[in-house]
Amino acid sequence: MLNKLSRLLDEAGILLSVEQQKQLVAYVELLHKWNKAYNLTSVRDPNEMLIRHILDSIVVAPYLQGTRFIDVGTGPGLPGIPLSIVRPESHFTLLDSLGKRVRFLRQVQHELKLSNVEPVQSRVEDFPAEPPFDGVISRAFASLNDMVNWCHHLPGEEGRFYALKGLLPEEEIALLPAELSVEAIVKLNVPHLEGERHLVIVKPNKV
Repeated sequence: MLNKLSRLLDEAGILLSVEQQKQLVAYVELLHKWNKAYNLTSVRDPNEMLIRHILDSIVVAPYLQGTRFIDVGTGPGLPGIPLSIVRPESHFTLLDSLGKRVRFLRQVQHELKLSNVEPVQSRVEDFPAEPPFDGVISRAFASLNDMVNWCHHLPGEEGRFYALKGLLPEEEIALLPAELSVEAIVKLNVPHLEGERHLVIVKPNKV
C-alpha cells in the first residue's frame, strides 16, 4: 500500500517524507480495521481509501492559511487527520457529534502519536471558539449557507471557511449572505478520482 500511495503522490505532484507516507498508510489501516465494527465510511477497499480519502483530503493543504484549524463534521477524521500529517506545524481540532467517531479519532491520535490534533465530541453550534480559528474546514458536511450559519462564531477576523466540494456549487455560492464573499475557487486535481473536486474559500467582508 505504501508503494501505491507513493505512486499516487507522484502523480499529484505532492512531496511527503517516508515517515508521513507511513503515517497515512497506518491511518488507512486503522480506518479499514475499525470500519467493520463502527461503520465509519462507505468505502470498504483500503486502496480506494488512498484515493477517495487521503489524496482527496491532502490536495487542499497548499491553500490553507494560518496554523489553527477546525474540521467540522470530521466523521472518521476527514480531511483533518490526513491534513494534520502533511501539515505538522498546524493544529487541527476535529469536531464531531458522534461518540463512536471521536473514540476512533482518539485511537488514531494515540497510535499515530499525533500531537497536533484534538478530537472533540460536540455539536458545532455549542462549541466555543476560544481563541478563534484561522480556518474552518468541512468536507461533505453541509451546504455553504448552513456551514457559515452554524460555524459563524468559529473563525477569527482574518479567518476563512474552506469548503471541500464535488461539482462547483454555483447555487450555494449565490445564496451566501452579503457579509461573506468567495475569495477563491480552486479546481482540485485528484488522480484516479471520478468526478470533479473544488475547494471554495469564503471570507468575511470587512465593514
